[in-house]
Amino acid sequence: MPISKIFVTRFFQLVDRRRFAEAERVLERIRLKTSKTEWNSGYLHALDGILFSQKSGDSYAFLKNLNFEDEKELKKFRKEFVRESRNKIHADYDRGFFSAWADYMRMSIKALANTEASK
Repeated sequence: MPISKIFVTRFFQLVDRRRFAEAERVLERIRLKTSKTEWNSGYLHALDGILFSQKSGDSYAFLKNLNFEDEKELKKFRKEFVRESRNKIHADYDRGFFSAWADYMRMSIKALANTEASK
């Protein structure tokens, strides 16, 4: 079964709101409903990394150094992740991993647009 975009979107929302226990439950649900493929394994590994990075507060982590208020920066990283997710040189696992990051950047861009629209 493919990865549910609805659950993934909910997971990203919970992570951004720092509701980690709920995010972990959603991630476990995603894991249970997802077939075991290399692409899905890479995607799920990226979701684990996103959650861990946000929880840890590690100042060296990519997410801690990313400006979620800068749409241009978010779009730049999304474009890079999309390019890597389509690169046939990478294994399926890697393409799944980069796809999750591209999805996270897409969701972050939408969240920023929604925040700016509500101002």
